[in-house]
Amino acid sequence: MANTDAVLIVGEIVVDYTVPQQGAECKLRLGGIVHAARGLWAAGLEYSVATFCPQYLVDQASHYLAAHGCKEFICLGDVVGAPNVIIIGDPTEVSHQGYEDLLRDDKKIVPRDPLPSLESYHKVIVFPGKFDVGVLLDRFSPNAKFTFDVAYDVDSIASLQAFSGRTQAIILSTSSPLFSRRGHENIDALIAEIRTLSPDVFLLKENRGGSRLFDLRDGSVEEIPAQLGKTVNSVGVGDVYSAVMLGYSGRGWIEAAWRGCQAATAYSQTTYPDDLRRDVQRGLNLSVQTLRALGGTTLPWHDRQRFSLYLAGPDFSYVAKAELDRAVDSLTYHNFRVRRPIQENGELARPASRAELIRTYHKDYQLLEECDVVFAVPLDRDPGTLVEIGMAIALGKPVITYDPRNENNNTMVVVGSSVYSADLDECLNGTFEALARLRTKST
Repeated sequence: MANTDAVLIVGEIVVDYTVPQQGAECKLRLGGIVHAARGLWAAGLEYSVATFCPQYLVDQASHYLAAHGCKEFICLGDVVGAPNVIIIGDPTEVSHQGYEDLLRDDKKIVPRDPLPSLESYHKVIVFPGKFDVGVLLDRFSPNAKFTFDVAYDVDSIASLQAFSGRTQAIILSTSSPLFSRRGHENIDALIAEIRTLSPDVFLLKENRGGSRLFDLRDGSVEEIPAQLGKTVNSVGVGDVYSAVMLGYSGRGWIEAAWRGCQAATAYSQTTYPDDLRRDVQRGLNLSVQTLRALGGTTLPWHDRQRFSLYLAGPDFSYVAKAELDRAVDSLTYHNFRVRRPIQENGELARPASRAELIRTYHKDYQLLEECDVVFAVPLDRDPGTLVEIGMAIALGKPVITYDPRNENNNTMVVVGSSVYSADLDECLNGTFEALARLRTKST
C-alpha cells in the first residue's frame, strides 16, 4: 500500500566528528541523512529512510532512528573501504568547514542485489553521494516524485536527467561545488540548467543571508530571511531545511520553505535532539504571516558584491596577524567584497618619507569614503586602525569591530561600533545585518 504522506530520505549515513574548538568539546554523532531525519522527527512529520551504510553502523543507526520516529529502515547497500567518518574543522561555518572524508579515495558503494522495492513511497528526498542514484529509479512507483538536495558528488544537473518530469524540487546551497561552478557569478545559467528537469521549484540556501525560493512555474521568487543568532553547529542544517520543506510541501511550497527555514534555524542552535524538538514545535505554532512580520536578514549571494567592506587593521607583511587573515577568509568565503587598503595602495617603507605618508593617507581616506562598511581588526591596539574606526564613525558608516584579543574594549570603540566582539561568528552576523539594511535602503 502506498505511503503518500511519509517522506522517504535516500542517502548515506556517516559519522560526524567535530574536532575540539576553543570553549567547546569535540562532538561525535550520526550524520549524513540522519540530520534530515532529526529535523522531520522534531517537526512531527512521518518519515522512513533508505540508506547506504557501513555494516558496523547498521544496528546503531536503525535503533537510533527508530527511537526518533523512523517508520522503516531500508538498507540499500554497504559502504566498504572507508569508515564513512567525516572530520569537521569548523562547525559554525564562519568560513570553509574543513571537511575531511576519511579514506575517501578507497570508498566504494556496494548495492544490495536485488535492491529492495521502494514502491510504497511517493514523496522522496535524495541526498546524492557516492552511489549511482539512477539505479534506484526503477525500484520506485511511477507515481513517486523526487526532491534533490545537491550538496556534493553531483558534477552537473545533467546527471539527474533520468528524473526529468518526476522532480518536484532542486535544492542547492551556496557552499556546494555545483553552485560554485555554475551559479557563483550569475544565477540565470544555473536556473536554465535546472529547468531541464521540469521541477516546480528551486531553493537556493544562502547561509546567513537567508534563502530564495524560485517558482519555476510562474517565475516568482520568495525571499526567506535568516534569523541570525549564535551558531552552535551548522553541520546538517541545510539537510533539515530541505527535508522539512518537502514534508510541508502539501501546504504549498512557500509555506513549506518557511517551515523548513524555521527547523533549520533551530537545528543550528543546539545539538541536543530533545531541545531541538521543543524549539521546532514551539516555532511551528507561528503563522507564516507572523513569520514575515518578524523579519530577519536577507542578503542574497549575488547582491553582496554591490557593497564594499573596508578592512581596517594592521594588514602588514611584518605583523603576526592570524586573526585578521581568518577574518578575511571568512568574509571572502561569504562572497563579500573586501577592500584591503594596504594591499591596494601599497605598504609604506619603514621609515617612510613625508610625501609618501601624505600620498598614502589621502588614498586610504578616499577608499574609506568609497566603502559602505568598515570591518576593523585592531590587533595590538594598532593606532592607524583606531583612527580609521573614528573616521568611519564620523562619516556615519557602520563599523564592525572584531577584537579577538580583547584589547580595545574602551567606550569610543565599543559604543561607536555597530558590533563589537571578540567572536568572529558574532561579527560575521553583524556584517550580514549591516549590509542587509543597506540593501533594503537602496531598493
